[in-house]
Amino acid sequence: MVVIPAGKSTMGSPESEKYRSRYEGPQHEVTIAKPFAVGKFDVTFAEWDVCADAGTCPHASDSGFGRGDRPVINVFWQDVKRYVAWLSRVTGSEYRLLSEAEWEYASRAGTTTAYYWGDEIGEGNANCEHCGSPWDDKQTAPVGSFKPNAYGLYDMAGNVWQWVEDCGHDSYNGAPANGAVWVSGNFGSRDCSVRVLRGGSYASNAAYLRAATRYWVHTDYRFSGYGFRVARTLSP
Repeated sequence: MVVIPAGKSTMGSPESEKYRSRYEGPQHEVTIAKPFAVGKFDVTFAEWDVCADAGTCPHASDSGFGRGDRPVINVFWQDVKRYVAWLSRVTGSEYRLLSEAEWEYASRAGTTTAYYWGDEIGEGNANCEHCGSPWDDKQTAPVGSFKPNAYGLYDMAGNVWQWVEDCGHDSYNGAPANGAVWVSGNFGSRDCSVRVLRGGSYASNAAYLRAATRYWVHTDYRFSGYGFRVARTLSP
């Protein structure tokens, strides 16, 4: 886990940003009042399989990509919630998913560019379509295969999309400004059966790896490019 400091950040993208979607506005300032901890890596198959062996989490298919230190994939949002509840129980610490605002704050790591390394995708910065890695558009890479962001978090762009806690919303109108989870979704359904994913995957093009990119699907959808990382609330 990496401790993310408290602070302020602008969430969303300016209208001038390349590949910008209308779902990424309006830009607004988010204040993170307290530090919180985030997994340095996405949860791996090695970690997931401990929960599965305990009889709590379901078996997750690796789609032939390999297990071990590769990010766990093919997990529902409900599967992910089961994992964080199990992890909290066995460790005695409060593990959870990130809010969408926390995710973007942690991903940007103090930057304002489209990607946490700059405004262009470049080559060899992430695992995605035409990104210059051996795994591009083929399969997941072992976690930590690329340089981390300034907070020391790996794979916050590419490799696998990361489930977060928030319900889907088609704009930031009415979004909380304190980094809290945004519930009562308005996209696709109002019962929060649509949840947000962030970060892009090995099968995504450059547009979807930007820090501001938002994507959401029904919670009962599995895909070989969907994974997650955990957060932890810190005691005073």
